[in-house]
Amino acid sequence: MICIKTQIPKEICDIDDELKAIYHSHDTVCIWVFSSREDRNNFLDETAGMKKEEREAHYSENYDQQNKKLTRY
Repeated sequence: MICIKTQIPKEICDIDDELKAIYHSHDTVCIWVFSSREDRNNFLDETAGMKKEEREAHYSENYDQQNKKLTRY
């Protein structure tokens, strides 16, 4: 396990862990939030091997029905 000390906003911590998928690149950590565990698992399977930009587009097109945008902190 690798742990990186950081400040995570409370609204992210309050979300059930089973509804989150976490990815990182060399300079960014992305936390994708889903309506159901099934959606999260499908997203993980569907985006295996994708680059960050592809994954963002896939999320926006298929899972972000409520916000229609990505939230950046």
